[in-house]
Amino acid sequence: MIKNINIKTKSRSEFVDITSDISKILDESGVQSGLCYLYVPHTTAGITINEGADPSVARDIQFTLSRLVPHQNNYAHLEGNSDAHIKSSLVGVSKSVLIEGGKLFLGTWQSIFFCEFDGPRHRRVAVRSAGDPA
Repeated sequence: MIKNINIKTKSRSEFVDITSDISKILDESGVQSGLCYLYVPHTTAGITINEGADPSVARDIQFTLSRLVPHQNNYAHLEGNSDAHIKSSLVGVSKSVLIEGGKLFLGTWQSIFFCEFDGPRHRRVAVRSAGDPA
């Protein structure tokens, strides 16, 4: 069954740590070993896994993406959010994470981030876990 995490972003560009939200859904699922699939059904947002212990890492990623793909750059798309579409394509809209012992199999410093590129908005992340119960 698909569960949703609802997110209300506050900025145009923002990384939101959703690791604990996903862990809660996983706990409720009862899956002990398997796969957790995450999907962002938006064309101007994404999802990534990176260091969560130091918030400057997420800021550095946002800063670098903004330098690589600036907000204003003579784009043909008329809505004024072409940069957000490009950043979404670069970062990606889905991730798969292994489940072991009923927990997300992440590295010591890893967290899962919802990536907003065209906020503030109301967004969602679809979560589905599959595997063996015990």
